[in-house]
Amino acid sequence: MFAKTPDPPYYAVIFSSQRTAGENGYGVMAERMFELAPEQPGYLGVESARDVDGFGITVSFWNSLEALARWKRNSEHHAAQEQGKSRWYEHYRIRVSKVERVYAKSN
Repeated sequence: MFAKTPDPPYYAVIFSSQRTAGENGYGVMAERMFELAPEQPGYLGVESARDVDGFGITVSFWNSLEALARWKRNSEHHAAQEQGKSRWYEHYRIRVSKVERVYAKSN
């Protein structure tokens, strides 16, 4: 599903990851993060997909760099990050970008 974002500018955090084998509690924590993020000031939305081989991309949208910095420091999110490093991801990459233009085709 597409996130309903405002007109730019705003920020996107692009989280690309390769999962490790096995569930290991990942689904529960991922669901919690999808519940927690919208409660954070400055959150605008999220788009996420994962393929059958475990490669995924999640893009979260924020109204400011300060808002996404607060999200990074959130204690529950920080705990999820630590578990991700030790249990759930073989590799990941995070990119932060400023969205300046949006083009779309809608129905």
